[in-house]
Amino acid sequence: MKPFRYHRASDIASACASAAKPAVKFIAGGTNLVDLMKLQIEAPAQLVDITRLPLNGIEETAEGGLRIGALVTNSAAAIDMRVRRRYPLLAQAILAGASTQLRNKATTGGNLLQRTRCAYFYDATKPCNKRVPGSGCAALEGINRMNAVLGVSDDCIAAHPSDMAVAMTTLDARVETITPEGSARTIPIDSLYRAPDNTPHIETVLTPGELITSVLLPPPPSGRQVYRKVRDRASFAFALVSVAAILDVADNRVRAARIAFGGLSYKPWRSAEAEAALVGAEVTRASFNVAGVAALRNARGYGHNDFKIPLARRTLRATLVQAAGIT
Repeated sequence: MKPFRYHRASDIASACASAAKPAVKFIAGGTNLVDLMKLQIEAPAQLVDITRLPLNGIEETAEGGLRIGALVTNSAAAIDMRVRRRYPLLAQAILAGASTQLRNKATTGGNLLQRTRCAYFYDATKPCNKRVPGSGCAALEGINRMNAVLGVSDDCIAAHPSDMAVAMTTLDARVETITPEGSARTIPIDSLYRAPDNTPHIETVLTPGELITSVLLPPPPSGRQVYRKVRDRASFAFALVSVAAILDVADNRVRAARIAFGGLSYKPWRSAEAEAALVGAEVTRASFNVAGVAALRNARGYGHNDFKIPLARRTLRATLVQAAGIT
């Protein structure tokens, strides 16, 4: 690990001002950043510790939703009774991620901003446009079993690793931030992440020094919420495919549906195609199959990850069967 300076921020304004400088990073739980620093994939000149900032509460909103502070740990969010009762999808997704020890340290803001687990991003001996812009993408012709099949480019096929973000995308969460200039803005979570195109190293729309302060959940939608994660082992493994679904059913027909996938794209992938195929459809396995075909119509495999496309269809069907209560 290379030497770096350390500063513990006492207020949001000074934290943002410090982090706006070149080669400066925020640090909270550090469950991703510290690992990357050890491998010298990240080499900040200074860390700004934000753990003392007043961003660790969960509060009700006037509209009937919840505001989750950026420093709320994953464990605290998952066990909060308001989350468990009103947003079970979110609790399920968080508990499907990492290990208990990591969830005790990992924060809400950090989870959204964690970087890909693509093997070539972590291997400094291999070209990676996300790590070294312009160097190439070794995953295209390499062992790409864990990589993305939707929304990617020829410059990067890395997949976003978060479980929590998939659930929050399905719940139409909004990310609240503060800029170094003191301006507040609210970003729909689906707009937080930038498509790789030819600049995959620029992963979000956040500006230098812009700090996530909270995540805003709107009032819970009607319907049953289910999160399903398919992975190589039962714990401490990233998703091959995951599905977050909210299904509202009446008279054996789908009144409303929200669908998002994890493990398939550079971001949690909200599937408007699957949702459109479901609304008005009969609650049958055949209808759910149609939704899966629609969701993956534009998917592209790269060899080792070709299996993700049929797996995603089957995982969506199984998730919808559970959400619909089909026996």
